[in-house]
Amino acid sequence: MNLRSVHGAESVSIASTRATAEITLTGGHIAPVTFVLGDREVRPYSLPPWQPQDFPDMEPILSHLRGDFFCMPFGETAAGPIHGEVANNRWHVDRHGPSSVTLSMRASDLDADIHKTVSVNDNDAVLYQQVRSHGLQGRWNYGTHPVLDFSTLPPGSGRLSTSPMRYCSVHPTLFSLAERGETQVLQPGAEFTDLAAVPRMDGSTLDLTHYPTEPGHEDLVMLVNDPEAGDLGWSAMVVEDYVWIALKSVRRLPMTLLWITNGGRTADPWQGRHVGRMGIEDVCSYFAIGPEASLDNPLVDRGIATFQTFDDEHQLDLRTAHLVAPVGSDFDVVSQVTTTGNGTVRIDAVSGASVTASVDWGFVLG
Repeated sequence: MNLRSVHGAESVSIASTRATAEITLTGGHIAPVTFVLGDREVRPYSLPPWQPQDFPDMEPILSHLRGDFFCMPFGETAAGPIHGEVANNRWHVDRHGPSSVTLSMRASDLDADIHKTVSVNDNDAVLYQQVRSHGLQGRWNYGTHPVLDFSTLPPGSGRLSTSPMRYCSVHPTLFSLAERGETQVLQPGAEFTDLAAVPRMDGSTLDLTHYPTEPGHEDLVMLVNDPEAGDLGWSAMVVEDYVWIALKSVRRLPMTLLWITNGGRTADPWQGRHVGRMGIEDVCSYFAIGPEASLDNPLVDRGIATFQTFDDEHQLDLRTAHLVAPVGSDFDVVSQVTTTGNGTVRIDAVSGASVTASVDWGFVLG
């Protein structure tokens, strides 16, 4: 196993002919990830405009912040660091091959062992992840945390869409606080049905289907999947001539958080520099308020799961797949992702264009 410093963090690498990925040992953050699309390469995941050594006394989740990472519990908690020890502490490498690595951690805040496997292969341009627990007990919230970088794109040129939703809302209270040098534009607690018309505090609306938005705000919205649309949920972003898609099980990850991190934080380490990024985070949680709020909130009364109960017979087995595929100039916004056979999906656009991509979607639902 060869460890090396990547963007200032000790990391382990995996690679195939279709993708490479760097995984930090601190926090298990995954980035950069390079996908090979024919004769070109794309790197959708964010690296911050700082490195860990720039803020050595800061919590690791901020000093190392990049790409995708697993969070449990999700959000702030009195028992440990934000998003849990799994997103902050050091992981141990259990197994490492050319295209796969398995990491483990004894998480004291969960009183459980957590194992994470990250893999790529030669069959598809996909990043696969599986997180499993051993000894986990009680009720917990959790989630993924992929952050994509659109900072070099023209305003509004990234096109976002998701599988059908049953409930959508802005964070229930102020997500960005002026006393911390933060700015937001969305109306706290506002419910909406159209991602292209999210209520703003000034009475207008913000179109989140096109990103980046005008810089200078940090906002958070939650989108709850409609289970009647099927168990395979998806979020998609068309970027220039390719599409990035996150696939998940709606049963395990019933909602998606959109973290619009667009220059609205001026304190360290942000300094107004974290612009044009978006977290497209598949979770089982009530926003990112923490485990206590996920046990008692208005969604629970609506029959929407914001936590899961674990015992000796029911442990965490969370699986996700992030794929990329090339698209033509006639491909505008993803309208539907459909399984078309063993190891492929069809990706349809509103314009009528479509592409087929290889991905082991059965792994996600397994």
